[in-house]
Amino acid sequence: MTLHEQVKSQLKDAMKAKDEVRLRVVRGLMTAFMNDLVANGKTPQDILSDDEALAVIKRSAKQRKESITQYEAADRPELAVPEKEELIVLEEYLPQLLSQDAIRPIAEAKKTELGIDDKAKMGILIGAVMKELGGTADGGDVKAVVESLF
Repeated sequence: MTLHEQVKSQLKDAMKAKDEVRLRVVRGLMTAFMNDLVANGKTPQDILSDDEALAVIKRSAKQRKESITQYEAADRPELAVPEKEELIVLEEYLPQLLSQDAIRPIAEAKKTELGIDDKAKMGILIGAVMKELGGTADGGDVKAVVESLF
């Protein structure tokens, strides 16, 4: 069962359980999946591959994180609460991300492999490490690890 089909099946479960937060998230994801399908020239009845569905979920999670940051900066914690609840549900669909300690040896090896000694080429190293990890690490964590190497 693909990730898209998993989310689709959880719609009924969320309705039966009367879980409003999960229902809101699943409906939003289904809409985002459909929008992605249509944007890529497919029909709304098609199913996204796991990579495509994961990209949509990551995008939704990133939007929630940005909203939480902005609401808290504007001193509106009451608006940040539903976003945090939705983010928790979205993170259930995402793979476990690597910690900074797990990223460090990979970044050090990539730095040696590419022969980067200059801080000016830090962006190249960040890009290479992100490509190596294939989305299993947060970009902010990778950046922090790479910066600590210089």
